[in-house]
Amino acid sequence: MKAYTKPVLAVFLILLADQVLKFWIKLHMTLGQEYNIAGKWFIIHFTENNGMAFGMEFGGEAGKLFLTLFRIAAVCAIGYGVIYLIKKKYHRGLILNVSLIFAGALGNIIDSTFYGMIFSESTYFAPAKLFPPGGGYASLFHGRVVDMFYFPLIEGIFPQWVPVWGGQDFVFFRPVFNIADAAISVGVILILVFQKHYFKEEKKEISNPNSEVVEE
Repeated sequence: MKAYTKPVLAVFLILLADQVLKFWIKLHMTLGQEYNIAGKWFIIHFTENNGMAFGMEFGGEAGKLFLTLFRIAAVCAIGYGVIYLIKKKYHRGLILNVSLIFAGALGNIIDSTFYGMIFSESTYFAPAKLFPPGGGYASLFHGRVVDMFYFPLIEGIFPQWVPVWGGQDFVFFRPVFNIADAAISVGVILILVFQKHYFKEEKKEISNPNSEVVEE
């Protein structure tokens, strides 16, 4: 059971931070409201999206339902993957990073599955209410994901010679995201960066199946 302690703790802490912040945003901020945390480079900007990570959209109401159900299936598969990696004693860094992805996916699933039932509509004039007497703003699986982190680090205009976007304004980084999105991104990036280190023992075992793998 000791092998499960750190992954479970990581998932719990990410979910707790993600949901506490989202609840606070929903109950205290109106849509589009902003707080400048660090000048113009770090802004808390309340927005909601019906689709994928970083505010991308997907296929209307039918697409929303499909995406939510797909997310649930995916998070079940990722959760099984974490358990498998622990049982097979894979690299602890790999287990932790997959746990980050699992926590992030689960955090956004909570929004899209339940928020429509437990919150009233957030508007540009008033924050939402929790468990409103008339019911929530949407049915099960049709909630919207709460996003709030906005980092417009660089603003400018594309040069005229740039195809399609020449002369248009650009902002980097434009997407608004949340803690769950960040956990998924960090987990994926670290796996890509350290994949050779994470899987080197498995490669040795495949190349020499009669040798014993020494655990770190």
